[in-house]
Amino acid sequence: MAAFADLARAQAWVFDLQKYGIKFGLSSTLSLLSRLEIPYEQGQYLHVAGTNGKGSVAAMLSAILTRAGYPVGLFTSPHLVRFEERFRLHDTDITAEGLLYLINRVREAIAEAEPPTFFEFAAAMAFLYFHEQEARPVILETGMGGRLDATNIVQPLVSVITNISMDHQYFLGNTLPAIAGEKAGIIKPGAPLVTHARQKRVLDLFRRRCRELNTPLYVGGIDFKTRALATGRFSYHGIKHTLTGLSVNLKGRHQYRNAAVALAVVELLRDQGFSVPEQAIREGLAQVRWPGRLERLPQDPRVILDGAHNPDAAQALAQALKRDRPPGRRFLVMGIMADKDEEAILAALLPLAQTVIFTRPAYFRAAKTEDLARRAKPYNLEILQEPVVARAVQRARSLAGPQDQVVVTGSLYTVGEALAYFEKSDYALPKT
Repeated sequence: MAAFADLARAQAWVFDLQKYGIKFGLSSTLSLLSRLEIPYEQGQYLHVAGTNGKGSVAAMLSAILTRAGYPVGLFTSPHLVRFEERFRLHDTDITAEGLLYLINRVREAIAEAEPPTFFEFAAAMAFLYFHEQEARPVILETGMGGRLDATNIVQPLVSVITNISMDHQYFLGNTLPAIAGEKAGIIKPGAPLVTHARQKRVLDLFRRRCRELNTPLYVGGIDFKTRALATGRFSYHGIKHTLTGLSVNLKGRHQYRNAAVALAVVELLRDQGFSVPEQAIREGLAQVRWPGRLERLPQDPRVILDGAHNPDAAQALAQALKRDRPPGRRFLVMGIMADKDEEAILAALLPLAQTVIFTRPAYFRAAKTEDLARRAKPYNLEILQEPVVARAVQRARSLAGPQDQVVVTGSLYTVGEALAYFEKSDYALPKT
């Protein structure tokens, strides 16, 4: 097939692979890598799964290890504004030219009888990119679950399961043990597991699995922990080491837990011969980039972007908003996926606002605004609807005064479209 010369057409073709939906299994990814002749088994990997926080942990690890001098690869999903965001090398997004090259190379390797899903294709792009660029180590974030995720073909140096809560029940199961069992599929023989899961049933399952595979388990709150300091910084009390006066460039106290997970992984990498100076740790945490997670845009009215897409994430956002009350009113712009626990997300956030504008990101799983508005009726606040995210954000900004606050949330897809709006509007996003 003819190669694409235009990135826009190439990306449109890749995004059209979403018509194949979500498919669990490893065979398609393995077939693609085989035809691309990528010896993926020779790579060095950190494999990150979990319900919430896995992207933040992966970004922290990328920032720290890059500053320690390693040619780190990072594959994450979803992207917020640009497809390039999913592929980082040296903590920098891939170029448009590099992205077009990857799309054409992987597209050539597709077998007509085995078309890949969108995520399988993106995962193959990541493996090709990091192999050709000789990235070491490569940080892989699972797309969903773990056991049958397209990334679960590697033998990692360390496995990470940030936490477990109810999410993606249709695909992963309706109980915590069922979901934990799917996530536990990334645990591999001899590769230490780091987790910040708290539930006894979940930890018991992880302990059994680690015993079966003869692999060490390190649990947040037991083997390593953090403590918030009055200065807005925190201390880390780790497996072997202690660090004090740390700061992280991601808002919300829940990020201290994510930082603890990342630092525990760094300790284990040091045991495997990686040299990671303390300065790299401090600088990496202080400069880590992970947009759309309690991201504050410096303008009036104040705008906060947070992709809280499940009940636990909504509760974390709610706790942060309770500590950050505006002098005036709070406006919510919310777009949620229809397969999420809409009622729990609304229950956590609607009591904290005076007005909500329901919107619908351009994604097939997005809930209808009228359905969200109906669920919101029991709450004592003004309910508005604007199906286009950019228009919903613009409407909130026009209604809000200088002392008010606008919070865009409910889904990373909603936040991504909001970020695209700000990049195109007269407000220029800060460069970090």
